[in-house]
Amino acid sequence: MIIYVNTVTQEFYIRVVGLLKASVETDVDKLIRVRIEAWFMKFDVLPLDHKRKSKMKKSTPRPKSENKKKLTVHKILQVVRTFKIKEFVLNIDTGNCITNAKLYPLLSIAHLCKGQFNINFQGQNQLILQIENRPVRILKAFINN
Repeated sequence: MIIYVNTVTQEFYIRVVGLLKASVETDVDKLIRVRIEAWFMKFDVLPLDHKRKSKMKKSTPRPKSENKKKLTVHKILQVVRTFKIKEFVLNIDTGNCITNAKLYPLLSIAHLCKGQFNINFQGQNQLILQIENRPVRILKAFINN
């Protein structure tokens, strides 16, 4: 699974390699369109398109089963740790030259650790983020406790 965000080329997508790609695109009429490509099918979903749904009466409440395992904070953190950052580029300009000058040393130190952090004085803002994960690692995080 790949999560990709690029603000320069306006690319935002989630891809499960070989199965599915869901990308968020701008639409002239509806503002946002989600394009889903699965195998040989392509279709668009308009998430901001308001459709009235008929209200259905709920039937009798089902008894709750007590055997359900709760999702703990520890398990959530284990799953989050399975994601690997493949590419991280941050290029910002705050619009204030003094604030930019104060952020410059911090981002220079962060640039040494991981990722590519830049401050510019030209009014350019850019974020490129590529996160990768494999379903096996997610399952392993759930199983190993």
